[in-house]
Amino acid sequence: MSKIVFLQHLSEKQKQKIEAAAPHDEIVAIPVKEATEQDLADAEIIVGWSRKFQDFILSPDCAVKWVQAWSAGVDKMPLAELEQKQVLLTSANGVHTIPISEQIFAYMLAFSRNLHQAIRNQSRARWDESGRFGELHGKTIAIVGAGNIGIGTARLARAFGMKTIGVRRSGQPLDEFDTMYSMEQLDEALGIADVVVNILPLTEQTRGLFDQGRFAAMKSEALFINVGRGTTVRTDDLVAALQNGTIAGAGLDVFDPEPLPEDHPLWSMEQVIITPHIAGSNEHYTDRVLDIFLTNLKAYQQGEKLPVNLVDYSSGY
Repeated sequence: MSKIVFLQHLSEKQKQKIEAAAPHDEIVAIPVKEATEQDLADAEIIVGWSRKFQDFILSPDCAVKWVQAWSAGVDKMPLAELEQKQVLLTSANGVHTIPISEQIFAYMLAFSRNLHQAIRNQSRARWDESGRFGELHGKTIAIVGAGNIGIGTARLARAFGMKTIGVRRSGQPLDEFDTMYSMEQLDEALGIADVVVNILPLTEQTRGLFDQGRFAAMKSEALFINVGRGTTVRTDDLVAALQNGTIAGAGLDVFDPEPLPEDHPLWSMEQVIITPHIAGSNEHYTDRVLDIFLTNLKAYQQGEKLPVNLVDYSSGY
């Protein structure tokens, strides 16, 4: 019998689903604020993560063999130490596809129809018909990071009559994209796009990738959307690009630093839409993570390789 600890609140229905898949295992669901090291000591599988327990989980006192992260990104986890301890790590990659792709379109539609200004005018009781009003139809979207979210976004873009450009490390084509570029061709793709969407994970190769040169490669009328990682963008360079008119606007859900300080210049820019790192939030999150976990659990029970989102420690995702 194995012990599985969920560092989350689960509904009775969710607990029953897990118990049905692991009838001989001990299932513990306890919010991280209430959990103790004793709860984790003999856990073979831990679902969730907390810096509060990081040192203990990495120590010989914790028997963990597999960690299922609650987040899609694992860049803030101690990957080298987990690898050294030979812990399997799976991410929640894929749970955000629908909400984040829809949020990307929320930014684009708001800018296209000038809704960001209309909302500001509404708060001032101001009737103002000025502004630029456009269409997404016929525009080109460059999606940098053509994973699950990128593919979902490309499908929506095609429904809106947009041309879809993808950028991925391999440069290999995908059906959802009209054209695919490699990361070495990033600047070429940026120069074509009316909207640039960054969905890249944080790695040593992507840290600070969007800098002054990358913004200069974009059209002056282009929009930049970041729903990936804040640290893949040099924030000062983004601010300068917006102030100087190098790019036309930005929809931002992630930042460096985060939370964004109250006195940061991005707050006061009317060509910027800011959301507080909530693009992936939705009412189906827990169920979708459990679907990933239960698929992997079946393979784990049979001694097979975990089939969904097994992190490659050499690449960092």
